[in-house]
Amino acid sequence: MPERIIVPFGPQHPVLPEPIHIDLVLEDEKVVEAIPSIGYIHRGLEQLVQKREYPEFVYVAERICGICSFIHSLCYCQGIEKIMEIEVPDRARYLRTIWSEYSRLHSHLLWLGLFADSMGFENLFMRSWRLREKVLDVLEDTTGGRVIQGTCKVGGVRRDIGQEKLDEIHRGLESFEEECRDLGHVFLNDTTVKNRLRGLGVLSKAEAYDLGAVGPTARASGVEMDHRETGYAAYGDLGFKPVIETAGDCYARCAVRLREVHASIDLVRRAIEEMPEGPIDVKVRGTPEGEYFSRAEQPRGEVVYYLRGDGTKNLSRARIRTPTLTNIPSLVKMLPGVQLADVPVVVLSIDPCISCTER
Repeated sequence: MPERIIVPFGPQHPVLPEPIHIDLVLEDEKVVEAIPSIGYIHRGLEQLVQKREYPEFVYVAERICGICSFIHSLCYCQGIEKIMEIEVPDRARYLRTIWSEYSRLHSHLLWLGLFADSMGFENLFMRSWRLREKVLDVLEDTTGGRVIQGTCKVGGVRRDIGQEKLDEIHRGLESFEEECRDLGHVFLNDTTVKNRLRGLGVLSKAEAYDLGAVGPTARASGVEMDHRETGYAAYGDLGFKPVIETAGDCYARCAVRLREVHASIDLVRRAIEEMPEGPIDVKVRGTPEGEYFSRAEQPRGEVVYYLRGDGTKNLSRARIRTPTLTNIPSLVKMLPGVQLADVPVVVLSIDPCISCTER
């Protein structure tokens, strides 16, 4: 019987954007067990609801994670709005959708670059991040921030996008989509990439469902689940169907995110074309009293905010369940059986966000 050794993977590793730690039990070069550890960057953000008034906590929520910051703030705001029975103006709902999808584009293109880097494909890494810069330019033009937008608030949004800027964004989507299509052609059709990814880190549909996988990790295994289908923000007006693959391997998870890039471009295009006129916010009076589970679809999967107010200016409780936390059990299931050299690729395939996980 081969001798077993334990090799630590992370929290510092060349391919890891954030500090996740996994103890890998190996037989020769083959992983037989993976033991995860989290908690390296816990910041105690949930307790801040006791020290920050509920409108101020929006700024804390969007700093839980820089990559999907806008969707964090949106999920928090819509939870407070449900507790206080606030009706958000239609134009604000559409603007929230546009910024949510640009956040998704930002996240997926960033991930594609990191994923290419995990395979040693540096040219593809640079191409992905060059496209990401175009997304960040639009976010900066429309919100004033490239990573932290600061535009979502309880009752609507803080900034509008003028029609001239909307038309400019709409015109730029065609060439941007074509560049994304060229990028996707390399990821999905390059022989080296296919040989490296197909059959690696397989997660079956039953395993994904039983382990509570969410987002592209679940959809790549055939689980048809995307919270945008429920119609929050303006998704109910625009219509949406989840992007599904069935192979459940690293290649399928890559394909889902590439196809979601085009789905996001289409949603932004339709949101601009159907953008209603009107105000972007409403006056908010009073304090939240009650509780609500607010849900939204982040780039990595469904995020859940449990919020409880007792009628004072501070919430009495905030509990956040992030997608990476629920995808770690799936990652532990994928790793046994793979070679040590393939571990970085499998870990990156779930797009781990440890800032979200360790609040």
